Amino acid sequence: MSNVSHTRADITSHPDVSEMRERYDRVLGGRDVALVDGPVFLVGLYCAVSPWVLHFTASQPTLVQHNLIMGIAIAVLGLGFTVMPARMYGLSWAICAIGIWMIVSPWIVGSSPDMGVILNNIIIGGLAVLLGAVCAGAAAKSGRSRA
Repeated sequence: MSNVSHTRADITSHPDVSEMRERYDRVLGGRDVALVDGPVFLVGLYCAVSPWVLHFTASQPTLVQHNLIMGIAIAVLGLGFTVMPARMYGLSWAICAIGIWMIVSPWIVGSSPDMGVILNNIIIGGLAVLLGAVCAGAAAKSGRSRA
């Protein structure tokens, strides 16, 4: 019969404990901001669909295409952060740049946008700048800790 006692064995005495810890750290790869990847993706999705949510497809056709393309770009970066974090966190500053562009784009791309369109892009841009800065800060911190 097998031993079914409910005593817990201490894993610290296992001969491979140091190797298991190193592998666990390597797999995680310093992922301090794993919870930011989802919001980045969601901000991108909302940016892409915002022209239809706020119904400015007829009044601002150039901003419709602009928000769709920028939203897809933000969402793709968010997916990249999730799938390949070690390679993609260097592009965190790109989200900040996209966010700044989203803030000023209603006046550059649009033609006399109304307050709803302006506020929409300012909020999307502000969130993108904030989330991009958090990702960039975490990438810089994990880069310094590895060196």
